[in-house]
Amino acid sequence: MLPSAAQVAADVRLALEEDVGSGDLTARLVPAGPVQARILCRQQAVLAGIPWVTEVFSQVDGNLALDWQLADGDAIAPDQVVCTIRGEAASILTAERAALNFLQTLSATATATAAYVAAVAGTGVNILDTRKTLPGLRLAQKYAVTCGGGVNHRVGLYDMVLIKENHIAAAGSIRAALEKAAALFSGIPVEIEVENLEELEQALVAGATRVLLDNFDLEQLALAVKLNAGRARLEASGGVNLQSVAAIAATGVDDISVGALTKDIAAVDFSLLVS
Repeated sequence: MLPSAAQVAADVRLALEEDVGSGDLTARLVPAGPVQARILCRQQAVLAGIPWVTEVFSQVDGNLALDWQLADGDAIAPDQVVCTIRGEAASILTAERAALNFLQTLSATATATAAYVAAVAGTGVNILDTRKTLPGLRLAQKYAVTCGGGVNHRVGLYDMVLIKENHIAAAGSIRAALEKAAALFSGIPVEIEVENLEELEQALVAGATRVLLDNFDLEQLALAVKLNAGRARLEASGGVNLQSVAAIAATGVDDISVGALTKDIAAVDFSLLVS
């Protein structure tokens, strides 16, 4: 789900306002004249963020020319050049940090996602993202998840109903919450969170078609899959990491949501070098 060009441009404007402000003072020391620069990656990673990086350089100086050697979603080898840039040195250096910030962050999400996807390869299980994103970069990070082979869950509170523990308590019961959701929303996905097998059974009897199994251990997950018997789509959530995800997938659930894809990431090491 690549955000619109307008959304990318807005993300970039905020980043440049934050970094450049009223002007790049140090760039005034740089002699006028064209140079060539290259962006290289120091580590193995998955690339994500090209639209944002391209937009950064365009907003700083529309005369800069970028030549991407890879596409978003491609694997990067250590010390591989991913892009070359030609134009005024001062413009390139002004754009450098904002561009690399987008690239290192979004590639980090794509790289983390790819690792989880590889861990469950062959099981048919989807790796889902969550709303645990960096403020202001949700659409960008969710795009990066797809670059890594993951699948987007709901974007926000407005495009899907996810009935959680406190919603159930306020509604009075699992059945009451599901019945109200069915009455209010037509054509909008509805998912309900359950915390044990008894609640799962209540949800299934009430007609749930998508259920989030919150913090179930492996034994409980396997029992939940058996109890479900294909009636609803089952999503495992909570306590998922790279060491546990394959075993979770082996229980037979349909989806595994992983907050770490967007919140527990280590920036990918990119550098910009002027020649």
